[in-house]
Amino acid sequence: MARMHARKRGKSSSTRPPRRTPPEWVKYSPQEVEDLVIKLAREGHPPSMIGVILRDQYGIPLVKQIVGKSITQILEENNLSLPLPEDLLNLIRRAVNLRKHLEEHPKDLHSKRGLQLIESKIHRLVKYYRRVKKLPPDWKYDPKKAEILVR
Repeated sequence: MARMHARKRGKSSSTRPPRRTPPEWVKYSPQEVEDLVIKLAREGHPPSMIGVILRDQYGIPLVKQIVGKSITQILEENNLSLPLPEDLLNLIRRAVNLRKHLEEHPKDLHSKRGLQLIESKIHRLVKYYRRVKKLPPDWKYDPKKAEILVR
């Protein structure tokens, strides 16, 4: 299936192994992994970065295989989750940066089109997160409030 905004089909990516149990070479207990996740979150790392750090520095391939919960579930249980989902926050950051660029360069039509595409992705994600109740039903994306959110 083709992409929505690019006329390409994308590359196939590798798939995760279908195992449910942790590999036998992982030397961390579930409690140790959970403590590491909490420690990294308190240092200010987002969930995706926590997964990368655990993989690269601690040799933990997947937190869910060891603990039985995802990183975001662990963070929500310990009240360390972000106010907005991480993917939505990253898109909002991109839109804010692009708006700043367009204030300086108002005739940059390619960037205007890019902003339209980014904001349409934001609206679709907001619709999804409202449906799964990760955002309140009256939450709306507002470019003026977005700058405050990103800071």
